Amino acid sequence: MSERPLVIALGGNALKTRPGTMEIDGLEPVCETLAGLAGDGLVITHGSGPQIGLLADGGPDQRHTTLDVLDAEVEGWLGYLIEQELDNWLESGHCVATLLTRIEVDANDAAFSQPSKPVGGWISEAEARQLVASRGWEFLVENGRCRRLVPSPYPRRVLQLRVIADLLREGHTVICAGGGGIPVVRSQEGKLQGVDAVVDKDLASALLASQLQARLLVLATNVSGVYRNWADGNRHLIDSISCRDLAGLQLPPGSMGPKAAAAVDFVKTTGNNAVIGSLDDLSLLVEQRAGTLVVPD
Repeated sequence: MSERPLVIALGGNALKTRPGTMEIDGLEPVCETLAGLAGDGLVITHGSGPQIGLLADGGPDQRHTTLDVLDAEVEGWLGYLIEQELDNWLESGHCVATLLTRIEVDANDAAFSQPSKPVGGWISEAEARQLVASRGWEFLVENGRCRRLVPSPYPRRVLQLRVIADLLREGHTVICAGGGGIPVVRSQEGKLQGVDAVVDKDLASALLASQLQARLLVLATNVSGVYRNWADGNRHLIDSISCRDLAGLQLPPGSMGPKAAAAVDFVKTTGNNAVIGSLDDLSLLVEQRAGTLVVPD
């Protein structure tokens, strides 16, 4: 195993659930590519955008389940599907481990008083008003529709880091920090407690990759990379960009913005490259021959 692993973050919006099933579309070719990378220190993380929404919309009983528990459900659900498909492509004897991963956040993070991450589907204003009254939820309102907003605190510590590092040293492939992991806070007495929040998957992946001193962070999504002038129709793909220049771009806060912030965090911390691009180009992203390469200043 390489002393410095490769961390690949599979974007949640690129892993779409097949309608009417719990299966993921297009997982076979992704896992075929991942299998070719296994054995040299591979860590796989994944998003949960569409899937956490499905669970959050699961009915009145599900709506009383806190987000940390839903985060754990999604991490187990998607991790199992990825692990099983990946296992089908690997040579016998190579082990894959899916690990529920807790991410410590700051109980005083401003995000808890400013929910900003949309989860679940759109509902009517009348239904939203009922949930505001009964649950105290906050909503994004757009064209007469409402969508729940939840806190997304900044990840501070990966609690399973030693276990992940031990598995890598043994030559195993690790699937972890799915959906940003399970957010927990530490009390003044030092006890851990889950919180009603969703950690951004890309920021959690960057923290994990930095703490593992990864040789490369790959942020795979459903677009070809970072574009200049995305909104005005005069867009063009950026092949390579420094941390400073990327941090200076105005990017959509709910999609490319967190990926850019994650790439900048990782590159600044480690001095190693990150790459953002399409899941369809995964093998080329790993070779740094596609997408947007983020390099040190």
